[in-house]
Amino acid sequence: MNEADVLRVIVSLILILMVILAGAWIVRRGSLGRSGSAQAVRVSALQNLGGRAWVAIVEVEDARLVVGVTAQQVTLLHTLPPAPESSQPPHGEAAPPATGFTSAFTRAMKRR
Repeated sequence: MNEADVLRVIVSLILILMVILAGAWIVRRGSLGRSGSAQAVRVSALQNLGGRAWVAIVEVEDARLVVGVTAQQVTLLHTLPPAPESSQPPHGEAAPPATGFTSAFTRAMKRR
């Protein structure tokens, strides 16, 4: 093999690597890597407790779950009845800020 052949192999390998990286970037940024627009799990409220700990209200199908989230685990704290349909925004619109939960939780944490 002469120098031209070696250079051609190196350029070909670099080109293939660039194509693979570009394809991965497109899949990650584009809609190809996402499954349908319907969300099975939706976080309706989230409160930071400091560090890497949160309390969240998560809606799954027809149930609302209050969960505690830390760096090591997720713990079910309470199960709530389903939210009334009128309080949920239409699909595709952003949910209004959960000021009721946030303010009540903040007041409860300040009492401790």
